[in-house]
Formats: sequence, C-alpha cells, structure tokens
Amino acid sequence: MPARTHTARALRRRAPGLILITAAALYSVVPLLSMVSAALAPQGTFPSGLSWPSDPHWHNFVDAWNVANITTLLKSSTLIVLGVVPAAVLIATMAAYAIAVLEIPLGGVFYTVLVLTLTLPYEIVIVPLYEQTRAMGLLGTQWALILPLIGMNMPFAVFWMRAHFAGVPKELSEAAGMDGAGPWRALFHIHLPLARPAIASLALLMFLSTWNQFLLALVLIDDPDKRTMAGALQAFTTKYSTDQVLLNAGALLIMAPTILVFLVLQRHFVKALLQGSVKG
Repeated sequence: MPARTHTARALRRRAPGLILITAAALYSVVPLLSMVSAALAPQGTFPSGLSWPSDPHWHNFVDAWNVANITTLLKSSTLIVLGVVPAAVLIATMAAYAIAVLEIPLGGVFYTVLVLTLTLPYEIVIVPLYEQTRAMGLLGTQWALILPLIGMNMPFAVFWMRAHFAGVPKELSEAAGMDGAGPWRALFHIHLPLARPAIASLALLMFLSTWNQFLLALVLIDDPDKRTMAGALQAFTTKYSTDQVLLNAGALLIMAPTILVFLVLQRHFVKALLQGSVKG
C-alpha cells in the first residue's frame, strides 16, 4: 500500500507536466502531418483536415522541386549559411570571452549596448540596410544578405556565449595563468572545449534563423535564384496560390533541411541548456 500511494502521488505530480508536453507535441506535429497528407493529394484539389489519401501522389514532391527550382535555391542557401554562421559564431565567441573572462575595459558598457539592441524592432533597420548595401554596390548579391546577418546576429550571439563564459569557474583561468598559459592558450585549451555545447547550439540557432530568413532576402536580393529557400517562397506561392498540394509539398521541401539539422544537433542544444541551468 505505501508503494502504491507513493506511485499515485508521483503520477499526480507529474500529470500536469505530461499533459502540457503532450499538448505541445500535438500542437507541433498535427499541422505537419496535415501538410504531409495535403502534399500527397492529387494536384488541383483542395484537401482539408487530416486524412491520408487513398492514392498518395509522391511525384508531387518532384514536381514542387522542379517548379520551385529547389536545386539552385539549396546551393544559394547553403552558401549564405556558410558565410554567416562560422563568422558570426567566431566573432561572438571572441567578444564574449573578452567581456566575461578577460574583463576588458568598458566591456560592461559594450555588452549593455548590445543587449539593448535586442529591444529594437527588426523592421526598423531594413531601410537603412537597403540604402547602405546599395551605396556599397552589394545590392542584389548574396553579400547583401551575408554581411547584415552577421551583424544582426551579434547581440544575441554575444549574449548567449557570455552567459556560458560567465558560468565557468574563474579558478580555471587563474590556474591556467599560474601554469604560464596566456589568454589565447587558455581560450583554446580550456574554455573552447568546455564551450562546445554552447557553440554547437548557437550555430544551430543561427542556422535556423539564416535558413528561414525571408524579409531581408526579399528586400535586398531581387534575383529569386540568389535568395534563401524561405525567401523564394513568396514567388512560389504567387504562382501556385490556388494549388494547395504543390504549396504544401514545396513548404515541406524547404523545411526538411532545418528539421534534419535540428535532429542531428539537438543533444548539443539540450546539453547547453542544462549546462547553463546547473552550476557547481
């Protein structure tokens, strides 16, 4: 009886959390399943609800791939991501290390200004960015998207990495200094190995935000073949606004790389969150 009572109490305590997790999972998975079922319906139809078609049309994905020119957009998106993510992660890691560990002069003021920029509306910088990239002769090129995204990712990236470095015990840096290790050696041999989960999770978040970039790609790049996959979604939906089947198939093709990357790196993301919440 005591064991059963203890189990019942444990279940009652866990029930609200399980209900919330289940509701959140259904809220995320059901729309995705509805998109899959709609993408497999015959072209030209108007599927509604969540029902598996009796004769799935798998060739819809091939048609959506060819019509939306996914191959070219995949190459363009990959190039933009490779231009943004490594550079932004490197700069943010160095800046956060200088602020949190080296405690450079005016580092607190610099960090405060960066954090305050997170409160600015995203749309407020679009017109200045457009004028600046046009003056630099970059408008319409992929550099017009790469360079602004590196800068716009800095506030959150520095905030993320500083939170990690601030949680590392100072005794590690002091011990490294007593052994004759300078700031660079301490960074590469002590702090970076400890920061791998934080760096991997930051790279994941930057990849998702860059891959899904829509508004800047639409404004700064007029050639659809040079945009991100999400940026070309506008042209795709305009051409096939009445064909819900190809719309869903194209959206799933655009979402697939982000889902795969998240599944591969999710353990690093969870490890970084746990590392930031548990100290000592």
